[in-house]
Amino acid sequence: MSARPDPATPSQEPEGPAGGAAPEPAGPAAEGTAAAAGTGEQPARRPVPPPVTRRIPEAGPRAMQKPGRGDTSVRDLIWACLILVPIALLIFSVGGSCSFSPGAPAEDAASGPTVDAPARIAEYARGSSFPLRLPDVAFRVNSTDRGPVEGGGTAVRIGYVTPDADFLSLVQTDGTAEGVLATESGAAGRGDGPPTMRGTEQAGGLTWEVYGAEGGEPFRIATLPGAQPVRVLVTGSGSDEQFRALADALAAARPIPPGTPGG
Repeated sequence: MSARPDPATPSQEPEGPAGGAAPEPAGPAAEGTAAAAGTGEQPARRPVPPPVTRRIPEAGPRAMQKPGRGDTSVRDLIWACLILVPIALLIFSVGGSCSFSPGAPAEDAASGPTVDAPARIAEYARGSSFPLRLPDVAFRVNSTDRGPVEGGGTAVRIGYVTPDADFLSLVQTDGTAEGVLATESGAAGRGDGPPTMRGTEQAGGLTWEVYGAEGGEPFRIATLPGAQPVRVLVTGSGSDEQFRALADALAAARPIPPGTPGG
């Protein structure tokens, strides 16, 4: 006989995977899963938003722009100041020894070189063929020189700076008046004719012939008395009074015989 279940014994519910009660699906996702399982379709996935990305601007060369007129003017003004300030300081630093005079520069009478005129004239006298003189005048001697004269002869030059910062040059020579005039005026080197004679004047007991252009520096030439004729020439920017002072001192100076040390 086959065994039948006892109607009095209650029927047993199916157990879950772990032997317990089967879990109930919860929420719409569970329902959708159950529905998809029943129909054989894949469950729908929630769309994921794309990632947010930030664009980094690329660094590259920028177009050159012309600076504004205001910027250029300020920059040029600054550079001009940087250049002019040192120049101004240099001008002020040397302003004590030089001054500006319209038409010609002026030198401070106390500045510049000073030459030992007695020693130089004594040296020239030892090798000279004619007597020399050293005027005792209140001018500063800033140069001496000896050289040839146009047409023959030798010239000994003494350069003076006056208290008014003017210049006078005394030339003593055994050459002719025409030769020393051509040499000292520069006419010999330029190929020009000699300066024009403008007249004569008296100074230091001598008669001086005056040459030169009107308004230019005069060239005064005279002949010193003695057994051996000596021509003297005076030129420069000094005044007539300064020329006469030099002429008087020249006439009063004792001649230094040639070939002697000047004592």
